[in-house]
Amino acid sequence: MIRSERIRDILTEVFSPSALDVIDDSHKHAGHAGARPDGETHYTIKIGSVEFEGQSRVATQRAILAALKPEFETGLHALSIKASS
Repeated sequence: MIRSERIRDILTEVFSPSALDVIDDSHKHAGHAGARPDGETHYTIKIGSVEFEGQSRVATQRAILAALKPEFETGLHALSIKASS
């Protein structure tokens, strides 16, 4: 399974989002730190979930990063997060 599918599966399971886009931006970072020739290192996440209601932006981002910890441990290098409730 490719990383974008794993990210989608994890975020769906943890946050039951009403909207979710997982965009692989790795090609934009070729040659930069953390980039790999095969990609799958830099992503943008656009997610909407009632789970974020009442949380600060920092708390929401921390929750998303915690859920994706296994991906960071296996090569995910950078994540841009755009979250809403």
